[in-house]
Amino acid sequence: MTAPTITEPQVALARSAAEAARAVLPTSRELAVGVPVAASEDALPTGQAITARFSGAATGDVVIVVGQDLADALKESPLGELDLTAAVRPALEAAARTFGPVVLDPGQVMEPAVALSALAAKPGSVAVPLLDGETVRAIVALALNPWPEEAGPGGVPARRAEIGAIRGGLDMLHDVEMEVSAELGRTRMSVRELLSLVPGAIVELDRAAGSPADLLVNGRLIARGEVVVIDENFGIRITEIVAPGSEQG
Repeated sequence: MTAPTITEPQVALARSAAEAARAVLPTSRELAVGVPVAASEDALPTGQAITARFSGAATGDVVIVVGQDLADALKESPLGELDLTAAVRPALEAAARTFGPVVLDPGQVMEPAVALSALAAKPGSVAVPLLDGETVRAIVALALNPWPEEAGPGGVPARRAEIGAIRGGLDMLHDVEMEVSAELGRTRMSVRELLSLVPGAIVELDRAAGSPADLLVNGRLIARGEVVVIDENFGIRITEIVAPGSEQG
């Protein structure tokens, strides 16, 4: 049987999705992105798979396989049993957002072989291993419906004709409610540091005093502003609208 082939655009997009997922995957290990391959059951880590379907600027399926060590750590956390789907969902969303604004269907947990077998049945399905040295600790796999024929810089699809049709119907979404949140800053902590937190502890953020706060919609940066007090509630006075593609500025 001839092995399925994957194209350069598929490889580029899959790598971008894996990079995005790796950044928010709940693991204390610093994982590296491996070489994308056609999705199959080969070289699977033992563990659990979380699979979800996304739609928006692109449609498709995304699967994240996490190693058994991570699954066990979440199950036996000193903070109590943590839901695997909830813990991995940010990584699923990050991978899907590589293809533009998305709506992610609720993920479900299944055996890795079952999840990847279903995904591999779709043409051009790509799996990207996340490595700890030479050991596969997790896999990010995905399939688009359909894959773009070209890819631009950074793996972003260059052909967006179908997206234009979607944007034309955005008026239908005006009444859809979205989660809006404000972020003062971020930091990275080890699990040991998190477990040592007590009332009165101070967590230093990566933001200088007086810097604007970020305003995010469904986790995506759209504006910055200064924190104000309205009656007895905090608020954000918008000082800058973030242009698309400049979120990291």
